[in-house]
Amino acid sequence: MKAFLAALLCALAVPALAADTVKIALTGPYSGGSAPMGTSTRDGSKLAIAEINAAGGIQIGDKKMKIEIIERDDEAKNERGALIAQELASMADLSGVIGSVNTGVVMAGDKHLQEKGITKIICPAAGSASMTQWAKPDGPTELSIFRFAAHDGIQAAMVVEEALRLGFKKVAIFYDSTNYGVSGRDDLLNQIKKQGDKLEVVASEKWNIGDKDMTAQLLKAKAAGAQAVLIWGIGPELAAIANGKAKVGYNVPLIGGWTLSMSNYIDNAGANGNGALMPQTFIEEKGISPKIDKFINDYHASYKVERIPSPVSAAQGYDAVLIFVEAIKQAQSTDSRKIKAALEDLKTPVKGVIATWTKPYTKWDRSNVETHEAFRRAQTVMGKVQDGRVTFSNPADRDRLKAQAAK
Repeated sequence: MKAFLAALLCALAVPALAADTVKIALTGPYSGGSAPMGTSTRDGSKLAIAEINAAGGIQIGDKKMKIEIIERDDEAKNERGALIAQELASMADLSGVIGSVNTGVVMAGDKHLQEKGITKIICPAAGSASMTQWAKPDGPTELSIFRFAAHDGIQAAMVVEEALRLGFKKVAIFYDSTNYGVSGRDDLLNQIKKQGDKLEVVASEKWNIGDKDMTAQLLKAKAAGAQAVLIWGIGPELAAIANGKAKVGYNVPLIGGWTLSMSNYIDNAGANGNGALMPQTFIEEKGISPKIDKFINDYHASYKVERIPSPVSAAQGYDAVLIFVEAIKQAQSTDSRKIKAALEDLKTPVKGVIATWTKPYTKWDRSNVETHEAFRRAQTVMGKVQDGRVTFSNPADRDRLKAQAAK
């Protein structure tokens, strides 16, 4: 373990002016309410980078090139995200960007990267608008933006199906006022319609970032007879809603987006957070595969934690780096446009902690946003908050993943 930690420190201390490095920017909210997602993604990415650098780097031609990290905190602020994107887009020797969380930040900044042909993998998340903005008849025929997350269509379908599986007829939809929350609400409504309107939405309630008292919204949902709350949000307000339910005696489950698995929900809600259900691409549980065990152990040791703040984010950050590096190897170049072309046709499967990624992307088709979306339903399971951790809601999913890992 000491050797690994030493390698990590060396990997993160590559000289800023080194001539033979591959420059990759890591961006995201490393402070503020979205920080558990941003820091976990960054730190998961750094674990992968440390391993690659400790092994000598990336073979490009006759050179072994180590990865140099350029790190930027967008603070979950749209205007700061735009400024960071402009700065990165101006770097002639930047190979690519991995990161972002907040939909508004992505919408404000990615256009600058696209204009300069800088390849970016959105990771660990951003709402569906972050990609559908490009999927228009007059959209770009070449796109340098990719996403590495269970997109909102997958998540919303799973949320609605879970509510139906549990036998609910009436639900409330709660969402925050950010771009992410609004697009999530729309995705939920679309999925309810696709399921034949078997769920009746009896209340639709919004909150703002920073709100601490959701009593009014909860009482409306309770009075309307909602049997569950379908919820879409990104910050600690999710915990305020769980605590508010207990306060007003409204004992119904929260079923929502993957962000219900974040530490600022679990820690701030305490016992009131138990039973929340959400789609997950990674659950922090040992015994599924040696690779997963190593990833969890390395993360805990490197960052001195007993629980990853956002396991989904950390695992997606780790796997996104492995995929990006495989594209660099295939392109045999640090040129961002050539890396983009390689990502669209990866020849070699990439074994990550979430899955083995076989051709995760294909050539951009503006009529099909999934050409630049890596995740499909098979890589996503339902998780459940229980006593301070996220577990598998369905034990059969654990068994399935374990069997896949053994192949």
